[in-house]
Amino acid sequence: MTSNDRHRPRVVVLGAGFAGAAALRELAHADVSVTVVDQHPYNTFRPLLYQVATGGLNPGDVTYPLRHLSARDHARYRRAKVIGIDRDRRQVIVDEGQPIDYDYLIIGIGSTTNHFGIPGAAEHTMSMYTRVDALRVRDAIFGGLEKIAGDSDTGTGSFTVIVVGGGATGVEMAGAIAELKHAMLTPTFPELNPAEVNVILVEMTGALLPPFDRHLQQYALRQLIKRGVDVRLNTAIASVAKDHVELKDGSAVPADLVVWAAGISGYPDSQEWGLPIGKGGRIVIGDDLRVQDQDRIFAVGDTAINPDHPQAQLASPAIQMGQHAARQIVRLTRSESTEPFRYHDRGIMATIGNQSAVVQLSTGQRITGPLAWFAWVALHLWYLLGGRNRVQTLINLAYRYLIWPRQTGVIIGDVIEPPSQRPDD
Repeated sequence: MTSNDRHRPRVVVLGAGFAGAAALRELAHADVSVTVVDQHPYNTFRPLLYQVATGGLNPGDVTYPLRHLSARDHARYRRAKVIGIDRDRRQVIVDEGQPIDYDYLIIGIGSTTNHFGIPGAAEHTMSMYTRVDALRVRDAIFGGLEKIAGDSDTGTGSFTVIVVGGGATGVEMAGAIAELKHAMLTPTFPELNPAEVNVILVEMTGALLPPFDRHLQQYALRQLIKRGVDVRLNTAIASVAKDHVELKDGSAVPADLVVWAAGISGYPDSQEWGLPIGKGGRIVIGDDLRVQDQDRIFAVGDTAINPDHPQAQLASPAIQMGQHAARQIVRLTRSESTEPFRYHDRGIMATIGNQSAVVQLSTGQRITGPLAWFAWVALHLWYLLGGRNRVQTLINLAYRYLIWPRQTGVIIGDVIEPPSQRPDD
């Protein structure tokens, strides 16, 4: 640390997801010294992880080096896992190395899978909230296909994927697997009958995509059914075993792989930091995004909740919260009072499959079909970090959706046995 840095307020940003990266960019030209802390050396673009999980993108297409990001925004990167916060000494305690001093702290560590206490869900399902998760799902899918291809002579092979959750992640994942089945199965696995691969989407409520308008929900349902997805609404899960899912109506559904996209919550580790925890394991904040009863600690994005004005756990609120928290820190360094956070709703969108998506703008306009799909592609390319990532993602998505009907271009790695095919522990 230079002597000049010692006279500048020290801002520490925990986590470099949408919220943390937005805060980092906002602070790039402020008169502060910034350190970003994350246990992974890269930023992950979560909205496209399902493309990695179904072989449409490489993991490098949706990740960006944090050292490049931090250097670009005049910050330092510290690879570490946070294990505590000493508010009296104003230090972040990490698993390795010296504590990190701060004058102001922004917590943007994101979220993790919420299994809602359902027996067996944590042990026998796979999620897609990290790069590693997406790769495990991808390898399990192709491992399952390889297994039934090897058993094709007996005529007894089948592979069933159950996607739990009818939100955007679940709908996008189910649609991508269904298209994977129809587009690449015959040319790549000529010995298999597409009917041997089943995709089931389970949603406990009566509609898909809860935040969307009813007409868009119905459109998404029709599109998934058209693609061969077995959509089961008003269906609650009682427990999950390695080879089947038990429903609350007493029935059981065989499953080789269960992908859990039913909900997210705050990281359990943050509950040990002595900060107020609210609904969903999220840190409680006030109107200006400062943690309740804290003057110098902000929490943003999925990890935070204002009980009076809760925000959806989506990219757009996270980005705006990260920017706002950074601006409030600048105001505090100037001895100015903070301002309340106001979310500017620009709309929501989700893709269902090739040239099929739904867009709902804040003005009330609803868009479906190819136009919505191209808007979805353009927006995701815009928010990706790094020019190389944008170009590579554009090439891979174009290859997958525009050329795939004539050629198979799936990206695979190693193959692993899906949970149903693994030996008992």
